[in-house]
Amino acid sequence: MAYDLGNPELDKTLRQLVADASENDNQDLIAELITTVLKLHRDGATRGDLKLLNTTVKEIRYSNLVFSRHDEPKVTIYGSARLGEGDPNYETTVEFARLMIEHGWGVITGAGPGIMEAGNRGAGVNNSYGVNIRLPFESEPNRYLSNARTVNFKYFFTRKLGFVKESHAFVILPGGFGTLDEAFELLTLIQTGKSDLHPIVFLEAKGTGYWGRLLDFVKEVQLAGGLISKSDLSLFLYTTSTSEACDHIRHFYTNYHSQRYASGKLILRVRQAPSAEELAALNDEFADIVVEGSIDVAEPSEPELEDDDALDCDRIAFVFDRRQFGRLRQLIDRLNEIAELPETTSIPTPMSEEQAERPW
Repeated sequence: MAYDLGNPELDKTLRQLVADASENDNQDLIAELITTVLKLHRDGATRGDLKLLNTTVKEIRYSNLVFSRHDEPKVTIYGSARLGEGDPNYETTVEFARLMIEHGWGVITGAGPGIMEAGNRGAGVNNSYGVNIRLPFESEPNRYLSNARTVNFKYFFTRKLGFVKESHAFVILPGGFGTLDEAFELLTLIQTGKSDLHPIVFLEAKGTGYWGRLLDFVKEVQLAGGLISKSDLSLFLYTTSTSEACDHIRHFYTNYHSQRYASGKLILRVRQAPSAEELAALNDEFADIVVEGSIDVAEPSEPELEDDDALDCDRIAFVFDRRQFGRLRQLIDRLNEIAELPETTSIPTPMSEEQAERPW
C-alpha cells in the first residue's frame, strides 16, 4: 500500500516538490518523511509533540552531516564525568585512546569532563569527536574537541543513536548510572540483533575493582538463572590492559568486514573466505545456529550487486536462526583466525542499507 496523504492532488504536488528540490535516488523516502510531517499537521499534534519530533530530526540530521565528513574507523569511549586527571582510570583512558590513534582510529566520547575528556585528550583534537548532551549543570564540551567535530544533543535517545550509529567499537570505563545504562543498552541491541555485532570492551585500571562484582552478578545470577545464554558472554571482553583492549578491537576486523541479509540468508563479508577444510570445521562447530542447509561460500547477492555493496569482499552465507548472536560472534572470531591482521582496518559503513532487509 502506498504511503501517501490520500489526496491525489496533494500527493502529486509533494512528489513534484521533492523532485524539484534535489535529484537523487532517495526521493521516495524524502517524500515519505514529508508525508509523515503533513500527517502530524493533519492529526492536530500538540505543539509539545511537534517540538520533540522537530528537535529529534534536526539533531540526527546534523549528526549525520558531521560524521559523514570523516571515514576512519571510530571507537566510542564511555565512562564517568567525575573521574578527573590523576585518577588511574583517567590515565588508562588517555593511554588507550593514544593506542587507537596510532592504528588509525578516531575516538568518540560524550564530550564532557572526566573519562570523556581523557579519551579526547589521548586522541587529540584532530582525531576526536564529541556527542555532547545539554544538562542543567554541564553543557560545554571539553577543551580537547573542536566545534566542527562536536554535536550537541538535547535528548539522550538521539545522542545514544549517534554513539551507536557512528562507531565500530565500544570501550566502557567505570562510571555511574549513565555509563551502565549505555553499556547494557549496547549489549541489548547486539544480543537481540537490533544492531550489527561490534567489539565491546569493559576496561578499567588495574586494582580499581569496578567491573568484577558486576560481571560476577552477570555470571552467577543472570547466567546461572537462565536469564542469558553462555554464549552471550562472548559479546564482550573484560580487561585491565589497554593493549589487550586495542588488540581485541583490531582483531575483530582482521577478516570480518560486515554483514547483510538477503533472500532469507545472513551474508558475512570477509577479506578471505575459508578453505574447504575450514568451512567443514565451521559447519561442524556452528550447526546449532543454522536453520537449514549449511554455511557456504557465496557470490554477491542481487541486492549487493545492485548497491555495489562491498563487492571486493569474499562471502559466506547461511540461514541464521536470528537468535544466538553470541554464537554468531564466536563464528566471526573463528573467521578472523584464518587471516592475518592487516595494517589498516577495513570497515563497513555504519548502519548501512542492510538494515532495511531485516525482517524485524
